[in-house]
Amino acid sequence: MLLRNRTGHLTLRQLQIFEAVARLGSVTRAAQALHLTQPAVSIQLKALTEAVGRPLTEPVGRGLRLTQAGRDLHETCRELAAAWSRFEARLDDEAALRRGLLRVSVVTTAKYFLPRALGQFVQLHPGIEVELEILNRDGVLARLRDRLDDLHIMSAPPADWAVEARPFLDNPLVVIAPRAFQAPRQRLELRHLAGERFLLREPGSGTRMAVDEQLARERVSLARRMVVGSNEAIKQAVAGGLGLAIVSRHALSEADLPELRILPVRGFPIRRAWYVVHWGEGGLSAPARAFREFLAEFAAAHRGAAGFGGGANR
Repeated sequence: MLLRNRTGHLTLRQLQIFEAVARLGSVTRAAQALHLTQPAVSIQLKALTEAVGRPLTEPVGRGLRLTQAGRDLHETCRELAAAWSRFEARLDDEAALRRGLLRVSVVTTAKYFLPRALGQFVQLHPGIEVELEILNRDGVLARLRDRLDDLHIMSAPPADWAVEARPFLDNPLVVIAPRAFQAPRQRLELRHLAGERFLLREPGSGTRMAVDEQLARERVSLARRMVVGSNEAIKQAVAGGLGLAIVSRHALSEADLPELRILPVRGFPIRRAWYVVHWGEGGLSAPARAFREFLAEFAAAHRGAAGFGGGANR
């Protein structure tokens, strides 16, 4: 490939040879590294010097050193090499996005929005195959520990693991009650509800961790607790009058409106976030990088549209 400059032509091969000479400080060592004869390197270096129109090297003892023009050209060679590497990486990424594999594990509450995000992503990249696992937090952590997936979606990433956890979507937690529930006060606080039965997720779940932290912050002890293993079961139990609950607003849909209401409790919603979690950046596949970036776009498009929208007492 020829590159035209103001005085003539130079080739990528000449630049490769010059980069080796500049890096190794010797025509002889450059010839050995490139498996060329010393005269061949000298000829190409001379041709490059003529094309540039300025001396690129000057002798120093048995070696040589770069002139200012040589140093500038050496920097240009490094920039060209970096640009070429980025170009090759883009080609590899494009190929992977045409026929790659994306493995994702998510906690159960994320099932209310994550499959929709995956569906939209696959429409953009129909060649990508997706493997999705929906588990409780302990299950997702086990898969993260064993590096079984590319990305993991959860609301409470492990703080003591050397992972990257990037927030991408709000995860507000709200207090829900049966539609006919009569609040004991107009201005509710969590302590006013402490005598009610609360339906809670299992210990170790992200929602349960957030609830326990809020109870500790407000120094509230719930008189009656009942552990329920899924959001769907919790919603059905609350609708049936079994008690109150604290759930992610993402777990609530318009179909829940006839039977459930969000109580306007001080300190709620509890502000949490959804995180996309993975091990170090270097290990991410092209589909995983693309989906991680897509999640930010998905969140921006759907911000404020979760569950009952913004209404606290509809």
